[in-house]
Amino acid sequence: MQNTSYIALSRQAALWRQLDVVANNMANTNTPGYKGQEMMFREYLVPTRSTERALGGKLSFVQDVSLLRDTREGPLTKTDNPLDFALHGDGYFEIETEAGMRYARNGHFRLDQTGMLVNSQGFAVMDERDQPIIFAPNETRIEVASDGTISTENGRVSKLKVVKFANDQELRNAGDSLYDTTQTAETVERPVIVQGMMEESNVQPVVEMTKMTQILRDYEGVQKMLDNEHERQLKAISTLSNAKSA
Repeated sequence: MQNTSYIALSRQAALWRQLDVVANNMANTNTPGYKGQEMMFREYLVPTRSTERALGGKLSFVQDVSLLRDTREGPLTKTDNPLDFALHGDGYFEIETEAGMRYARNGHFRLDQTGMLVNSQGFAVMDERDQPIIFAPNETRIEVASDGTISTENGRVSKLKVVKFANDQELRNAGDSLYDTTQTAETVERPVIVQGMMEESNVQPVVEMTKMTQILRDYEGVQKMLDNEHERQLKAISTLSNAKSA
């Protein structure tokens, strides 16, 4: 008698987690370089036994497996900031943090007080030799070629390192638009970097709002089914009790 409720509750729990993912996507609509996520579900079958036969049918539960990241490139927006870099195509910037190397699509960089190129959290952006990129105090005209070569009025300074991975889905969110992974980073030999541009989030707000509305409707539908099942069980108990009394 409880099987219907258990299956419905598994569906509700999955919908609730899916709602969290959609809400997080909407919250990051304006986060540069953010990649939208979706829940992955699968059917989880549980064997049952019945009084009519030794091996009954199987109960079908809903199980959320993992998150799937939408790796499609977001729209590029012109900022005219010489320290804003957008990656066109595959690749990630390499960022050195206190916790180790991290990777980012967000190319909103700046210079710290020492002249080092850092991200918005103050972590160093790496060059092709895995070294921080530092500018002299008199270097003010910073230009970046499409392959990542950095030059100033004094000539070539360095080259931005752009890396890729065998499986982008294995990258883990490390906070602040950074990713972490145990995979080996491969250098992108011919990256395409656009200076003065930012890659925006690839989340489409209208689509996410539609998903949220549908999830809420599905959740209400399951809740209504649970309420009806509860009423059915109460009526069955009442009927059986009256029959015994008679």
